[in-house]
Amino acid sequence: MPHSLVLNLIPQSPIYPEFLTGRHYHALFLTLISSVDKDLGDYLHTSNADKPFTLSPLQIQRNHKSHQHKHHTLQFSHQRPIPAGTPCWWRISLLDDNLFSKLTPLWLNLNPEHPWHLGSADLYITSIFGTPQSTQPWANACTYTQLYEQAGDLRSAQQRLRSAPLGASYRPNHPLNFTLATPVAFRQGGYDTVLPIRECVFNSLLSRWNKYSGIEFTNIPIESIYPSFCDIHTEVIRNYDTKFVGCVGEISYRILGDIEPIAIKQINTLADFALYAGVGRKTTMGMGMIRRLLMSHSPSSNVEKNLENYE
Repeated sequence: MPHSLVLNLIPQSPIYPEFLTGRHYHALFLTLISSVDKDLGDYLHTSNADKPFTLSPLQIQRNHKSHQHKHHTLQFSHQRPIPAGTPCWWRISLLDDNLFSKLTPLWLNLNPEHPWHLGSADLYITSIFGTPQSTQPWANACTYTQLYEQAGDLRSAQQRLRSAPLGASYRPNHPLNFTLATPVAFRQGGYDTVLPIRECVFNSLLSRWNKYSGIEFTNIPIESIYPSFCDIHTEVIRNYDTKFVGCVGEISYRILGDIEPIAIKQINTLADFALYAGVGRKTTMGMGMIRRLLMSHSPSSNVEKNLENYE
């Protein structure tokens, strides 16, 4: 069962930019793991296998109404320290039930006065969101079976729409609208590519779905997925061992051709799964965060039509 948990944090001292990096977020997560299961923390630290979690960069809590990013992107680099006492949030997604159960004692016995360390700063975890929030789109939880059963289902879309921003609309089958919230890049033939072409995006999702869901998808017609709109650009992140170049913004795909309904359902499942899995490289260090949007800003898109038109 995938979980997307949002931890609300308060730093007790300034967090300096040199500690607001993917490597330090990764270390903080392993510290959380080791606090309840040291062997598991050591294993995740040394394993080179695909890891069953993703992390976000640390985010400063902002007024939801007064601060709207054009593309729903997140802050993925910091040039100045985060002052002490600044409300922040940090997203952790878990793709494996075993990992979530290992961390259950941590969530159940959360001590808001226990300090956790991010570089030289102490952080207090004040609360955790693990279910959908009207002002926090990155918090959610859903079984793999539910993700599959609800994909492309109108009733499910209507339920999700109730907690969406005013004016949002949703078509259950297509298009597939995504925000690339932190820089996205993919490994191809030993080199990185930043373009979110359909093969890179959906093969990345498919690989993680088949590894963790227990519901294997085969013969996904990725060749029937076509990009229909994009408003993207590259960003360079310099806080890794070497600079990391990735793509952020918004992209939409359409499913075209004579496609079997089950294939459409599977593609929609992967699109919904993106919230938890992310795509591409360095998802355990804050990169590759994407999620499906209920609406698109594409001028050529018809997704702004009301759901009632499809009942």
